[in-house]
Parts: sequence; C-alpha cells; structure tokens
Amino acid sequence: MTKIRDFDITGIEPETGRPAADRLIAGDPVFTTWNIEEADGGLYAGIWQSTPGKWRIQYDEWEYFHILEGQSIIVSENGETTHLKAGDRLILRPGFKGTWEVVETTRKDYVIRL
Repeated sequence: MTKIRDFDITGIEPETGRPAADRLIAGDPVFTTWNIEEADGGLYAGIWQSTPGKWRIQYDEWEYFHILEGQSIIVSENGETTHLKAGDRLILRPGFKGTWEVVETTRKDYVIRL
C-alpha cells in the first residue's frame, strides 16, 4: 500500500446529511462529505461542503481545516467571532462550543483526530 494519499475525490461517493434538529438555528443546510481517508486510531480526512444555514457545534476531537471556497462565520460560546473565507485555515480543539454559520456555500478540506 502506498504511503501517499492525495485529496482527489474523483470516484468517491459523497455522503449527505444535515445538522441534528436540536442543533439547527436557521436555514436548511445540507452537508456533503467526501471521506478520503479513515485510519485506525480515529484519524479522518476529506472534503466537506455545506449550503447556507446556522447550527450549534461542539467538538470532542481535534480538527484542522482549510477553506477552499465560500464564506462562513464561527462564533465561540464566549462570543469570539471568526470570519472564514477561501484560503483561511483553522484548528478547532476538543471542548470547543459555539455556532457555525454558512453565509455562502462553503467547502473545506479537513483532518480530524479523535
């Protein structure tokens, strides 16, 4: 098995979903996820996209991501606001709580470590 993996989603069947009803604040966001890598020990990588909407988020894992397109706003529970656009990178740590608002359909690549 090769030790290199690119982020090419050609041929990967995407999964779709929505935020849980009890987390939804506004809109009707639809998530599309292309899972590129799932490794033993709880490591995940892929591409995620969401249409506009707003929902509550709570992280139990580490996530690094890079915004590829679109605009979103993340607000922590203490009110710290982060505006995201193409080219931005962020790490969300375990214990982070707040909201995610997709203003313009947003696509990101991500790596998650449980």
